[in-house]
Amino acid sequence: MKPLRTTPPAKDSSTPLKKTLTTSLLYFFILGDVLGAGVYVLVGQVAAESGGAVWAPLLVALCLALLTAASYAELVTKYPRAGGASHYATLAYGPFLGFLAGFCMLAAGIVSVAALTRGFGGDYLSEFITLPVVLVTIVFLTALALLNARGIRESTGANVVATVIEVSGLLLVVGLGAWIVLRGDGDMGRLTDLGTSREGPVTAVLSGAVLAYYSFVGFETSVNVAEETRDPRRSYPRALFGALLTAGAVYVLVGVAAAVAVPTGELTESSGPLLEAVRAAGGVPTELFSAIALVAVANGALLTGIMSSRLAYGMARDGLLPRFLTKVLPGRRTPWAAIATTTALSLLLALTGDVSTLASTLVLLLLVVFFLVNTSLLVLRRDTVSQDHFRAPTLVPVLGALSCVLLATQIERDVWWRGLLVLAVGAGLGVIAAVRSRRPS
Repeated sequence: MKPLRTTPPAKDSSTPLKKTLTTSLLYFFILGDVLGAGVYVLVGQVAAESGGAVWAPLLVALCLALLTAASYAELVTKYPRAGGASHYATLAYGPFLGFLAGFCMLAAGIVSVAALTRGFGGDYLSEFITLPVVLVTIVFLTALALLNARGIRESTGANVVATVIEVSGLLLVVGLGAWIVLRGDGDMGRLTDLGTSREGPVTAVLSGAVLAYYSFVGFETSVNVAEETRDPRRSYPRALFGALLTAGAVYVLVGVAAAVAVPTGELTESSGPLLEAVRAAGGVPTELFSAIALVAVANGALLTGIMSSRLAYGMARDGLLPRFLTKVLPGRRTPWAAIATTTALSLLLALTGDVSTLASTLVLLLLVVFFLVNTSLLVLRRDTVSQDHFRAPTLVPVLGALSCVLLATQIERDVWWRGLLVLAVGAGLGVIAAVRSRRPS
């Protein structure tokens, strides 16, 4: 391995991205992505794995996510530029693992946008209007791409409004759960119901934590807009930990409310478990909650689309993807080529509809990425930079890497096979990228 450099990286010759994100905008950016569409369907899946005490795996997942988040906080403030995990792995291990990390995140992001697009055109939308899936998909993704290309400030400004709506919907569920308890219809006993007929309490909590963990990993999206953040050294750690702790508190309260309001069997069988809690409380139109869910889905797709385009831009600037993807709009300085490419791939997946087989591999892919991030931090501790930056205790990235291994052991064998196939494709492309990066320019 080549010695790590001990001087600040030279400025990139390409057009820099515009710095417009403040701490508050970045906080809402992260919060909006973490409190995304997943929570509206997640509770029932977690209950199926862990039992009625949904809050327990959610709390475990928050603690595990905070470990890797601390590693990201140090790396982002040390190397504040687009590219995220790909950039850090490239610095620590070279272009092969750098490409693999970026490929996993990019694949997860593109598939996630496609899946959210399909979700937007599904049952929630049909509460109001029935339209052809193809039409909804094209219009939805085109609108998101145009908003993304218009500018990061406009995109995150829309996110602030959407995040307020999302959080309001979740707080509505919490309030309705409290009302159900106060009127004597809730079952507090379900809050201590851990384990299923197949698994004991510890294994059940870990299995549920795998699903719950995915609901917290939206913070990685924000890494790829660090270059567009004002004073990331101060802003990023505050926004990151503040958003994760806020999301964790909301998730735990939602889990408690859903558990006391709805029998575990009904939660596990419903594709809209929080809607079941709304129905159990009464007094709130189901159309209102469907509208909130649509906002959540659209917001999640927007933020993931921003991440995917910035990640593609950063990887291209590192020489891991075609240089064409570094092109930006002259006036707005947004990466239009990366936005167009990632949107086209998401559109292709969404139109085919065959995204369910890839969606189940996302957690595994993200665990690979987070393992590389945590270990990269340990390697890059030997690298020095001129500016001050956040520093996590050494034990944190060690525990973060071990947590990824622990959660990976809870993933089913079929998912492993699908994940290994994606990793094999990424490894093959990574070899090509590594060879090309070593050629003299």
